Amino acid sequence: MREAEGQLLPVYLLADESGSMDEYVGNLNAGMRSLHMALLREPMAAAKIRFSVLGFANSVTERLALADLRDEAELPRLSAYGGTNYEAAFDDLRTRIPRDVRTLKAQGYRVHRPAVFFLSDGLPNNGGDWREAHRRLTDRAQTPAAPNIVSFGIGSVDAATVLAVATGPDYAYVSVPGADLGNCIAGFFSSLTKSVVESGNSMVAGAPTLTVAPPEGFVMAIDEV
Repeated sequence: MREAEGQLLPVYLLADESGSMDEYVGNLNAGMRSLHMALLREPMAAAKIRFSVLGFANSVTERLALADLRDEAELPRLSAYGGTNYEAAFDDLRTRIPRDVRTLKAQGYRVHRPAVFFLSDGLPNNGGDWREAHRRLTDRAQTPAAPNIVSFGIGSVDAATVLAVATGPDYAYVSVPGADLGNCIAGFFSSLTKSVVESGNSMVAGAPTLTVAPPEGFVMAIDEV
């Protein structure tokens, strides 16, 4: 029997690309560049991570399929258009994540439970049933590779919605009311970077865990009233 190649953590950035984000596309792409540069400076941690970038608006756009960021010359650019379809986002993940996990296992890797970092600035579209799509994605009986979802809401997003998206209250954050959204996006990417590096290092140390670094400019959604 072939010896396993080691354990990996698949990480998915699921970023809102709806029209309301248009003013902040530059901040999103600056955050992507910063994340990439930071991971390149942490090659041991980066070696334990496989990273994917997905944008969602009316539908989901794959900006980067699951990849080793050490092999990427640059990360893709995000854009802004359309509505905010949470249902499409969760349905896409329910197909995508199990497929990616199967591929990694076929390559000889052990796979830590995937993590999704979700960022949105608005409420989901009316119509559809995003909560049912979310339930199917996160129900480990239906989806054995169900991810941990860390949810970040900025701007006018509803705290209760952010809390419902996250797979635990410790994984749900909303921006401080009145905060500059460009700074909030920078805080999100700083948190994402630290979380990925610390989680990767935990795997190097042989004690794999998903670590979430509290973001500056945010409060826990469960404490927002």
